[in-house]
Amino acid sequence: MELVFIRHGKTKGNLKSRYIGITDEGLCKEGIEEINGNLCQGIYPAADIIFTSPMKRCIQTAEIIYPGKSLNVIYGFREINFGRFEGKNYFELSGSSEYQEWIDSKGTKRFPGGEDRKIFSRRCTNSFNKSLIMCRKLQEKGRLKKDATAVFIVHGGTIMSVMESVTEGGYFDYQCSNAHGYSLDLDSGCIAGL
Repeated sequence: MELVFIRHGKTKGNLKSRYIGITDEGLCKEGIEEINGNLCQGIYPAADIIFTSPMKRCIQTAEIIYPGKSLNVIYGFREINFGRFEGKNYFELSGSSEYQEWIDSKGTKRFPGGEDRKIFSRRCTNSFNKSLIMCRKLQEKGRLKKDATAVFIVHGGTIMSVMESVTEGGYFDYQCSNAHGYSLDLDSGCIAGL
């Protein structure tokens, strides 16, 4: 089975490098244009089954790339809660002792008033494993082909969490820009960027 992870398109917050986790922003004009440009270049593979976060930006991205396709909305794929950093960017947070402590921890410390990355990663990987179980059950019933492509349209942090759990790479090795991501062949372990 091939797994494709696509980070949602850009939002207004992404354009300003803000921490956008639980804020339910939709795509901005630039985000939609980038996705459409990628579609013209043919970077997105055909999907046999699609999983997405419940956040607007992911659902809108899925609807643009795969119009008319059924979406499996998975609550556990939401982005991390950035707590007091939510909606702010580096410049607005510089000088904050809480932010400096988080930076010094190399991103491992819990976000103040927000979510712990280990708990977030566990939530994402549990949701991913449940999605794979669903795919296998559909394959057993003959409702999904054996060499199916499962597409996950989610958040950057979700992609990093899942890829860390199924590859030898680390969490930050799988950062990707909006409207891009990775393809992973489960049988061979081959990883390619989108």
